[in-house]
Amino acid sequence: MFHTKKLYFTFLVLFMRHPINYLQCLKAFGLGIAFLCLTGATASAQKELQYTGELGFTAGGAHYFGDLNTRYALNAIKPTVGIYYRKYFNDYVGARAHFRFSQLGYSDVYNTNEFQKSRNLSFNSDIYELALQGDFNFFRFEPGSEEYRFTPYFTGGMSIFHFNPYAMYQGQKYFLEPMRTEGRGLAAYPDRKTYSLINYAWLIGGGVKYSINSRMNLGVEVLYRFTGTDYLDDVSTTYIGVDNFPLGPDGQPTMAAILQDRSSAVGQTIGVAGRQRGNSRDRDHFASVEITFGILFTSYKCKF
Repeated sequence: MFHTKKLYFTFLVLFMRHPINYLQCLKAFGLGIAFLCLTGATASAQKELQYTGELGFTAGGAHYFGDLNTRYALNAIKPTVGIYYRKYFNDYVGARAHFRFSQLGYSDVYNTNEFQKSRNLSFNSDIYELALQGDFNFFRFEPGSEEYRFTPYFTGGMSIFHFNPYAMYQGQKYFLEPMRTEGRGLAAYPDRKTYSLINYAWLIGGGVKYSINSRMNLGVEVLYRFTGTDYLDDVSTTYIGVDNFPLGPDGQPTMAAILQDRSSAVGQTIGVAGRQRGNSRDRDHFASVEITFGILFTSYKCKF
């Protein structure tokens, strides 16, 4: 710091004794700034350290909430993994792109309601999700420091995801969307449109993170998703009845007719046309709890 002040003083005295034109002054000043950046005192190097980004990995559990899980029960947790890159703007604010692969699923066997148990529907789905999230730290966060190495944080944003619900029947997997289990896309139900397997979700959540050292972070994050679809589980409206599903070439019911109403496997058949199958007023949601591990990238910036 002493050498820096002395250099500024010498530069000022020389300029006063030997005036130069405006352009030369700017050139001289620029050279002086560059010299200071290259020869900054070691004592101030720590203050010049800037955290520019973070490459991270996440792993945990995901859970579905919707027409098959109206009680928000947590008894069908499935795995989720992800990778993200976070850009730091300062000690409090950052933004990230986060890709996740999750599995979701549920079954009426978990329900206590008599109608839901007799309905006997189930589904599973793989979720491929790309999210853009903004992060806000409640405390100042400086990885590697003793005083500012821990903070809770808020996160929010939006994601685009791909899903494709399927059911298992006698050991075989059957994707449900092409089967039109609720009459979507059938001429007899013109008001029921087919649903897209690509949809969006609004994200809100939070977590805590801890700086192990100046290069690594460890944390836990909870994230809830309000999706734009009611068909994560392929259940939304009413039964259309087995008569609306034509028989197969062998004269037997098709897989669509079998999977649209599974009640006969556990008791009396309930899937008559017009009877409630799901609740179209509410969309499906899902959530995740993840452990996060981040590797930090740094750079040095000259400060004056």
